[in-house]
Amino acid sequence: MSIIVCPLSRAPEIARDKKPSRVVSLLDPASRFPMLDGYGSERHLCVEVHDINEEADGMDACCDERMRRIIAFVSEWDRRDPLLIHCYAGISRSTATAYIAACIHNPETDEHDIARALRSASAAAWPNRRFVALADAELGRRGRMSQAIAAIGDGHNWYDIGENEPFELPSR
Repeated sequence: MSIIVCPLSRAPEIARDKKPSRVVSLLDPASRFPMLDGYGSERHLCVEVHDINEEADGMDACCDERMRRIIAFVSEWDRRDPLLIHCYAGISRSTATAYIAACIHNPETDEHDIARALRSASAAAWPNRRFVALADAELGRRGRMSQAIAAIGDGHNWYDIGENEPFELPSR
């Protein structure tokens, strides 16, 4: 089954149409999280986190605790139905989380192959490096996840494109 990535503006529509088994929302702490019919906390993980790659005063960077929550939630995805992941623009936090989920659910697949599949699915994807580094450490991947994301290069900045188009990343 696939991992669907989209911006916040498309999350309610995609949740309604694609009926994912789980949803991950990654938004700034001051943002309103979408209320998705039929998705209680057991099926909808809401993570308050800024899209930053380094800690900064007054900002909530991804941390070990947040990453453990994300990993635990996406690890429980049964893959019978899609997994929907969104952030504000569908470019950075959500693409990093989709990459992490794909690595978790495809442990025998090389991290570079998964990163290339992500780039092929979305030229705009610019996975948050901090998210990937934290997951890389937590999953014991010895830097391979971070190296693979660095190898595919940067995507598009949301200042330039506004938001990404929804896309799907295959996962076994």
